[in-house]
Amino acid sequence: MAAIEQRTEGTWQVRIRKKGYPATVKTFMNKRDAEAWARMTESEMERGLWRDTTNAESTTLAVAIQRYMAEVTSKKRSIESESSTMRVWLATPLAKLSLARITSEDIAKLRDEWMKSYAPATVVRRMTPLAHLFVTAKKEWGMTSLVNPFDSVKKPAVSNERTRRVSQDEIFRICAATKSVVLPSIVKLAVETAMRRGEMTKIIWKNVDLKSRTVYLPKTITKNGFERTVPLSTAAVAVLSGLPRNINGRVFSIRADAVTQAFDRAVLRARASYEKECVEQGAEPDADFLVDLHPHDMRHEATTRLADKFAMHELAKITGHRETRMLLRYYHPSAEDFAKRLA
Repeated sequence: MAAIEQRTEGTWQVRIRKKGYPATVKTFMNKRDAEAWARMTESEMERGLWRDTTNAESTTLAVAIQRYMAEVTSKKRSIESESSTMRVWLATPLAKLSLARITSEDIAKLRDEWMKSYAPATVVRRMTPLAHLFVTAKKEWGMTSLVNPFDSVKKPAVSNERTRRVSQDEIFRICAATKSVVLPSIVKLAVETAMRRGEMTKIIWKNVDLKSRTVYLPKTITKNGFERTVPLSTAAVAVLSGLPRNINGRVFSIRADAVTQAFDRAVLRARASYEKECVEQGAEPDADFLVDLHPHDMRHEATTRLADKFAMHELAKITGHRETRMLLRYYHPSAEDFAKRLA
């Protein structure tokens, strides 16, 4: 039987005690809502449908994110990038709400807001770990009644087939514009080796062999969890040879997300400098020059260049691609090239 009483501050408190269920208490601003909730809850208990929502209602998204980062994110290879993503969610108004109060409408509204400034792939990357947080809370944290708001929200359509090429002039200007000491080396190494941003920032000198011109990447630092050994060009060897040996044994003492931040700032400075030069010379700036560039484009450019030198199965060993269809975009042989191989 539900007991409803008015509190001294004017709110209405409902207390339900029923055999086989824990004591349930909830407070409302008016008596009508309190009575409606009491009737619904008692009905669900009678039919065996009731689920305790106390944890979901008392746990804010901010608290849930901190727990998720400690228990789930910390065990992933992508800990740095996912931690950065979770910090984005912590900065949103939703962080102050309880998990039970967050609706699909809240998520959709934030998705649409982000779509105004970010690429679809970026928005999807932000949505994915939080959707899994709700799954984890329901399956492993005892919040069995929690509804995952992401189940009813459509993710933006993503097209991963970028065709953007990076010119040598763009690379030079980005390296010249940055205030980061290590970014030029990372950019040059990426263009020469096709290594991922996260892989380069985790290389240790122990796995670098300048004599045999190779860098060993253990499975613990690669994106797909498969080890590989990357060959080094003469230019790549020169980059690594010119770096100081850090005490901690790492080649680069910088996080992957910090590389992206430094790169983005350098691109903006380089573009501004380029536009200033054009004004001084009375020339019209190229609308595409130093625009729409991302750190991953360095890997894309390197893979495109290497595709002219290696067969697909060889290139896969260098870049770490597990599916050959992902490499097809880098091969552009002509019919004439094929004809020359025929008798």
